[in-house]
Amino acid sequence: MPRTSDSHPRHNAGERAAALRRQIDDANHRYYVLDDPSIPDAEYDRLMRELEELEAAHPELAAPDSPTRHVGARASGGFAQVRHALPMLSLSNAFSDDEVAAFVRRIAQTLGRADDELSFSAEPKLDGLAISLRYEAGAFVQGATRGDGAVGEDVTANLRTVKAIPLKLRGKGWPGVLEVRGEVYMPKAAFEAFNERARKRGERTLANPRNGAAGSLRQLDPAVTASRPLAFYAYAIGEVRDGKLPASHSATLDSLREWGLPVSPQVEQAKGLEGLLDYYHLMGRQRDALPYDIDGVVYKLDRYDQQNEMGFVSRAPRWALAHKYPAQEKSTIIDAIEINIGRTGAATPFAVMQPVQVGGVTVTRATLHNMDQVARLDVRAGDTVIVRRAGDVIPEVVRVNLELRPPGTKAWRMPAHCPVCESAIVREEGEVVARCTGGLVCAAQRRSAIVHFASRRAMDIDGLGERYIEDLIAFDYLHSIADLYKLTVDDFVAMKRRGEARDGVVPEAVRAGKIATRWAENLVDAIETSKATTLERFLYALGIPDVGEATAKTLARHFGMLDGLMHASEAELTEVSDVGPIMAAHIAAFFAEPRNRDAIAALKKAGVHWKESAPQRRVEGPLAGQTVVLTGSLSSLTRDEAKDRLEALGAKVAGSVSKKTSFVVAGEAAGSKLDKAEALGVEVWGEAKLLDFLKSHGL
Repeated sequence: MPRTSDSHPRHNAGERAAALRRQIDDANHRYYVLDDPSIPDAEYDRLMRELEELEAAHPELAAPDSPTRHVGARASGGFAQVRHALPMLSLSNAFSDDEVAAFVRRIAQTLGRADDELSFSAEPKLDGLAISLRYEAGAFVQGATRGDGAVGEDVTANLRTVKAIPLKLRGKGWPGVLEVRGEVYMPKAAFEAFNERARKRGERTLANPRNGAAGSLRQLDPAVTASRPLAFYAYAIGEVRDGKLPASHSATLDSLREWGLPVSPQVEQAKGLEGLLDYYHLMGRQRDALPYDIDGVVYKLDRYDQQNEMGFVSRAPRWALAHKYPAQEKSTIIDAIEINIGRTGAATPFAVMQPVQVGGVTVTRATLHNMDQVARLDVRAGDTVIVRRAGDVIPEVVRVNLELRPPGTKAWRMPAHCPVCESAIVREEGEVVARCTGGLVCAAQRRSAIVHFASRRAMDIDGLGERYIEDLIAFDYLHSIADLYKLTVDDFVAMKRRGEARDGVVPEAVRAGKIATRWAENLVDAIETSKATTLERFLYALGIPDVGEATAKTLARHFGMLDGLMHASEAELTEVSDVGPIMAAHIAAFFAEPRNRDAIAALKKAGVHWKESAPQRRVEGPLAGQTVVLTGSLSSLTRDEAKDRLEALGAKVAGSVSKKTSFVVAGEAAGSKLDKAEALGVEVWGEAKLLDFLKSHGL
């Protein structure tokens, strides 16, 4: 909680105010100039409020250079300075309904109006970078950051690369000089995609979307800004000359839309206190689903004449207020770093933390993504960190406060063995993710492994869907894939009874002591039928990392027998067509894990079998060595049928188009794959040409 002036004697208040100013000035510099925030927004707001309370109680402490009288920090010097014709002020903040009620009450009293007679514009408060755009004769001539409110930075060249910002106003009726103010932001999806690419490349990630926007816009090279997916919403006007605007803020926003400037579709008009609070709670419910981050909503008295009557305080208008939501970034302390094994075996480190409220939710764990991210952050047990949670996104650690690191901390290392099954954890060269190698035996991977094993293109166990598999695992009927072949009709019937009892479903047949068993008999028959398979299906069913259907077929043809594949070295595996060093390492690691070999032996003992053949080192056929991609729907045969026939002629059927693609078969409603093929100059076949080719080769 903030320490208020009531708890300070006069001399302590002065010392505390000076300390607060230093902290806030440093935070402003880190936030606005370095794009490297040192404290969460909630902590900044707490410090600012404490300083405001101290200065209110001790007016003699309110120095002219106090951060309570300035918006941000001075320009960094990397860009030319721009003096704003009208100051770009910040807004006063409210954190409770009572503070909003006081805001409305002050306006009503000043204007001599009833609460419900007051009309406001209610808008989302975007978490980006505030900018001004200057248009002369309808042409964009200059763009600047807010800076300290009086002087900002000239980022015109960078703003010209933001596609949402029109370089020429549309329509008619705009003033000769029009200064538009708004927010440059990075959409959530673009932010997540950027960070994912950065993590894969081993590069620094962005702390939050606001940093993404600010850092992108303040690049010295406009080409870098152009490569970033930035967006923009207008929310106000500044200087206006040689023309007039409507009499209200909401009507002005309508005009900006007509002139080609984007305005948030979430802007609404609201009446009185009740309307404002309704909007706040509405946006709070929609917040997670919005495509951009917001940290609150903004209320603005709608009529300009009433705004002028209300006037300003030193750093904010009296007619506007920002109503904040619970902070989405908070500080806490890490107690330990552990790993979670995902359904694909990925070993993901996460932080176990002291409980903290983030975005209205108590958080005790936060993802650290991967080993590289841990190293980049240099995060350790005992560290004080900033944790972020936005919407339904899993909380993540975004920064470490190195100044608060206790002595004796140790850098974290990935464990050598899986905490679930004790199989080896390996990270192949060039890979970002470390993985548990116990794919067939690891309980953490059991559900997905069995679902994949039973799927149509693998062992093709008809009728054995995910829900049955989940219940079989939950009720201890399945501990391994081989257990599938031990299941009986009675097991399935008992499983279903237990599942229905758990879900509160009691069918009439169960109450009568009877239950149909034909479905269970069909499942047992399907499991029995699946025992007779092919080597390529079996290899695909094992779920070896990176081994899809096409690679499984290639491996089966190349080695002919499972034993030869299981004992192949990485060097021997790279001799297989389309198997590179990384895939070879994954295959070798899978078969080197003793538990996986035991699981394969158990499956063979249960009766799973296939016909083995002599190794076929070269794929024969008229399409040998060619890569084909299918897109769209075919009227004469299914996608799977087309794939099987092409592969029978020696082709490799891939899922994406590249320069190595030999040709693309395009059916009805072909999409982006066709576009990419045409852009790369890849040959495109229609369905008729494919059918003629297959027919000419007896298929």
